[in-house]
Amino acid sequence: NNIVSRCACLLLLIDHPVRNDQTPLLIYESNEVNHPLTMTDQQSSIPKKEEFDWPPLESNPEVFSDYLYKIGLAPSFAIGEVFGFDEELLAFLPQPIYGIIVAFERLNRSKDVTRGSTTSDMANTIPFYMDQSGTLDNACGIIACLHAILNSEETMILPDTVLSKFQQGTKTQTPAERCQSLETNAEFKTMHKTFALQGQSQTVTSDQSKVQHHFVAFVVRDGKLVELDGTKQGPHVIGDCTDVLRGSIAEIQKRLTDGEISDKLSMMTLNVAM
Repeated sequence: NNIVSRCACLLLLIDHPVRNDQTPLLIYESNEVNHPLTMTDQQSSIPKKEEFDWPPLESNPEVFSDYLYKIGLAPSFAIGEVFGFDEELLAFLPQPIYGIIVAFERLNRSKDVTRGSTTSDMANTIPFYMDQSGTLDNACGIIACLHAILNSEETMILPDTVLSKFQQGTKTQTPAERCQSLETNAEFKTMHKTFALQGQSQTVTSDQSKVQHHFVAFVVRDGKLVELDGTKQGPHVIGDCTDVLRGSIAEIQKRLTDGEISDKLSMMTLNVAM
C-alpha cells in the first residue's frame, strides 16, 4: 500500500515503504554531541538548560526550504521529500539531486560516533566539514544542510547573505573552528530560532528528553558516498556511488537491517527547484 498520509514527516519502513495511517509522526533532530541517545541516559548526563541555544527543527521540507531561502539559498534549489523507497515513488522526485538529509533515531550511538576521519585521503577532498558541539545542542538539522550545500559542485548561495558570509568566513577553518564560528554567529542563531518555531509539531525549547532523532547529510564526492555528521570523527566514506539518492537509501536500509537505527525516520533531498 503506497498511500501517503502527509504530516510533518514520513515514517519509512523497510517492509512498508511509506506511512499509511492517520497518526501524526513528528520527528525532531537529535541531542548534542557527546551525549547518548536514550532518554534515560540523556536525562542523567545532559545538563538541564532553561532554553536550548539552537532549538530543534521539525523535519519538514517546507520549513527547511523557507529557512534556507531566508539565509541565502538560491531560489533555483529546494528541499524535497522522499515518500518511500519504491522506484515508482523515487521517479517523481525532482532531478538532479545534490544531497540527502536524513533524520533517524540512532540505537547504537556509541558505535556511530566512532565512524569517520578528518585525516583520511578522502577527507581532504571534502570542501566543508564541521563539528557539532554541546553549545550547538540541536543544530544538526541546519548543520546537515550546510554539509550538503557547501559540498555541492553547484553554486547554490546568493551573495551578501548569512549563508555566503558564513561560507567565506569559514573556508580556511578547521572543523572545530567552523563549529565555533556557528556558535558565535548571532545573526544565524536568531534566524534559526525563528524557524524552529515553525511547522505542525509542538515547539520544544528546553526538554532534551523529547529530542530523539538526529540529522545527517549524504553527498557523493569523487565517486564515493560520504556521510557528513558533526558528531562523528570526520567525514564517513561508505563506498563507491554515482547516485546519491539510491546510495543513501541502500545505506539506510542496511542500518535498519543491522538494528543500528529505528524504523522511524524521514528523508529529504537537496535538489533543483521545480
